Amino acid sequence: MLALIIIVRYVFLDRDGVLNRKMPEGVYVSDWAQFEWLPGAVEAVARMKQAGLTVIVVSNQRGIALGRLTAMQLERIHDKMQTHLARNEARLDAIFYCPHDRDECHCRKPDTGLFEQAFKEFPQASPENSVVIGDSLSDIVAGQRLGMKTIFIQGEKDRQKEGADTAAARADAVAESLLQAVEKHLALKGS
Repeated sequence: MLALIIIVRYVFLDRDGVLNRKMPEGVYVSDWAQFEWLPGAVEAVARMKQAGLTVIVVSNQRGIALGRLTAMQLERIHDKMQTHLARNEARLDAIFYCPHDRDECHCRKPDTGLFEQAFKEFPQASPENSVVIGDSLSDIVAGQRLGMKTIFIQGEKDRQKEGADTAAARADAVAESLLQAVEKHLALKGS
């Protein structure tokens, strides 16, 4: 089977399960001590940045609505992510997150509000020059609703959300990790 090569300028990443190890269902990363980078994730972000791509995180953070963490705690985690990435010659260009519970908003994936916010902040971005990389059906569906290419990250079987098999079948491509997605499916300059 040939690898699907996607040529893009903007990469939209889910966070939990793509950049960091996903907590068990119903548990949320609420402190930096709980945040564990997935193998190769930092290198993948660095490689995308070296290739001139804009890397944007779009993440549902329902734990805020449930009172499991505050927006301030989440911002501290994201600041520490950026600091760690900077030490490794990488960075995220923006982080958009939905703090709401289900059915409370238009930004929670699989709705497209987070992407629409990003398109406003990055007016050169469009569905045609972007890709979504995520580990859940909601990530894949959100990307498809906008007409974007999608890559499903299989990750750890015991941490997959319901619908993982459907997400893998619907996505344009499937990878085991973010690094594999970058190596196998993104056409990067110098790769």
